Amino acid sequence: MLTIEDLQGNRKQRRAEIVTRRIFQAAALFSILVSLLILFVLGQGTWDFFVGIDWNFDVLTDTGWFPRRERFDLRTIIVGSIVVGSIAMLVAAPLGLGVAIYLAEYAPSKVRAVVKPVIELLAGLPSVVVGFFALKFIAPEVVDRIFDPTQSRNMLVAGLGIGILVIPIMASLSEDSISAVPGSLREASYGVGAKKVTTVTKIVLPAAISGLVAAFIIATSRAIGETMVATMAGGYDGSGPYNGFNPLEPGLTMTAAMTNAAGGTDAVKAGPPFDVLFFVGLLLFFITLGLNTIGARFVARVRQKY
Repeated sequence: MLTIEDLQGNRKQRRAEIVTRRIFQAAALFSILVSLLILFVLGQGTWDFFVGIDWNFDVLTDTGWFPRRERFDLRTIIVGSIVVGSIAMLVAAPLGLGVAIYLAEYAPSKVRAVVKPVIELLAGLPSVVVGFFALKFIAPEVVDRIFDPTQSRNMLVAGLGIGILVIPIMASLSEDSISAVPGSLREASYGVGAKKVTTVTKIVLPAAISGLVAAFIIATSRAIGETMVATMAGGYDGSGPYNGFNPLEPGLTMTAAMTNAAGGTDAVKAGPPFDVLFFVGLLLFFITLGLNTIGARFVARVRQKY
């Protein structure tokens, strides 16, 4: 006759399962703790920044970003981040999605077996390499020849460089989402006489929309958070006037502003020129949190279970 202890297995197995569960639980709690500590440090530095500056809105709405002069025009870095991030996603989203569709729906298995690992390898390409590529090729051979800007280093060059950097991430995540669509949906579409292109655009992509949106949100967060390419190709070395939304003008992203505030003489100098990086980091934290929250709610609303 079976007992409850027989169904539970031997004690050694139960102890191993309990230990494993506690290890995973500790790992999850540790990640939460680290996130809270990061938020605490950013909040503390932000408080020091606001205490240290001559508090008035002119400091945060000046004509440019000049941290050494304690002039912190938020428009300069926020608009720069929007322009550069938008250009990057205009490049990465269609190209990455196109690569994903080809690999998932059209590429032969031998081609996919080679191209997919290469794309995943490119996703780990150091951003400094892409930064040099933007300076040595994109700026002189593409942007300068077509638009003839006043400066070779500008927000368009930075956006194109970041877009190239983000393409592999968008392609890899989108391909995983498209490949996860059940083959029965494709077979049903073919069974009623639909062509390949109709099946892909009318059946497969709508079915994978939740994963595609998640890929887009992750790629957008990566584009906004990119540092080296924006710092190297954006055109400003830590400070500069506000140039609006013109992509052919130099610009400064939030991450580039943080990089310059954390290095050089600004790092040695105490006070607002250094503390501002905590404030900008906190803004980036909430922007990323907002993007992820919007994406998660959209995915939960449109997700289809098969």
